[in-house]
Amino acid sequence: MLSELPHNHSQNIESILEQLPATENFLTIASVFRQLGDPNRIRIFWLLCHCEECVINISALVDMSSPAVSHHLRQLRAGGLITSHRQGKEVYYKASDNRQAQLLHLFIEQIMEVACPSASSDPAQEE
Repeated sequence: MLSELPHNHSQNIESILEQLPATENFLTIASVFRQLGDPNRIRIFWLLCHCEECVINISALVDMSSPAVSHHLRQLRAGGLITSHRQGKEVYYKASDNRQAQLLHLFIEQIMEVACPSASSDPAQEE
């Protein structure tokens, strides 16, 4: 393979290529990042990592219209990042309990250097 590369930098590229997943394997992460291309959607996702709420309350919390919040919730749900359940006339949303949602939550907080509300209220964390 090295002989086919335009530049040979004397790296052991064959061992790296043996481990390089196919493009199809990156579709999930590309989908997650596409969904999070909007700061309002990230904000809603982060909020739902810490509480379970209905559309009306989410709208009030993030100061957005209910249709706009519903649009973002549909995209997050389609991507498997949030779940919902109906209780009477209300539909409640929360972050999914899966690896992608948990890692994304951690990633957001690490990048923004913000702590989880539950972690910051833990006295053991404050020491």
